[in-house]
Amino acid sequence: MVIIHDGHVHSPYCPHGSKDSLHKYCEAAIENQIQGITFAEHAPLPPSFVDPTPQKDSAMSRAFLEDYIKEVQAIKQFYKGKLNVYLGLEIDFIEGFEKEISDFLNEVGPVLDDSILSVHFLKVASDYLCIDYSPEVFGDAIVRLGSVEAVYKLYYDTVAKSIETDLGPFHPKRIGHITLARKFHKKFPISSPFTDETLDILKKIKKKGYELDYNGAGCIKPLCREPYPSNVIIDQAISLDIPLVYGSDAHQASSLLSGYQQLSPNASLKKPQILL
Repeated sequence: MVIIHDGHVHSPYCPHGSKDSLHKYCEAAIENQIQGITFAEHAPLPPSFVDPTPQKDSAMSRAFLEDYIKEVQAIKQFYKGKLNVYLGLEIDFIEGFEKEISDFLNEVGPVLDDSILSVHFLKVASDYLCIDYSPEVFGDAIVRLGSVEAVYKLYYDTVAKSIETDLGPFHPKRIGHITLARKFHKKFPISSPFTDETLDILKKIKKKGYELDYNGAGCIKPLCREPYPSNVIIDQAISLDIPLVYGSDAHQASSLLSGYQQLSPNASLKKPQILL
């Protein structure tokens, strides 16, 4: 399978990733014969949202946003003719903070080539949990919600809400890792495949004309070992003619192409829609 574009790549601006330079990511992409990459750093969280992770390191600091944009724009020009570099962000959808997210998108959207909308945080009662932070946090969510199935249901409901919520004209066109709730499924098995919920998400993506992040990062997670989403869901997406954009979700240059060998042989991968 040819990876024409890696649409989900992080950067040294990620506080929980490596300090590999943008150049190092680009050189690794060229070495692996990838035609293009989207730097999709975790966008600054809404100003009034309190990051629930212990180190408060879920996303790039707002103080670094301008530098990030300028550096990716410079790299884009440096590699012109050698590698297609897109300026992007991974935007967190956080229930209850829709207005701040929309305001941020209206501000930064005009300069972006590409963007991803992802769910990492779940609202549990009056608190928020970063659902993929650790097995311990996931286990806490199970206790608080009553079952593993209840955690999955809330996750899929939140993903569906992220697709349908009006975030303005710069609503990201690609929906990120829609089965991230399965990151720890080998430790916390479930009794339901949640077929109806995932199919509903795919139909919403299709109706909106959005793309699907075909994310290989789960393949290298020891308690997951499958892409987000699994190939059963990907085959459904193919039947709905939903564009699939591969994403390594790399947080270090050596993680480019994560999981690509486990992608469905039926998948035809696309370049991302350009926002500008």
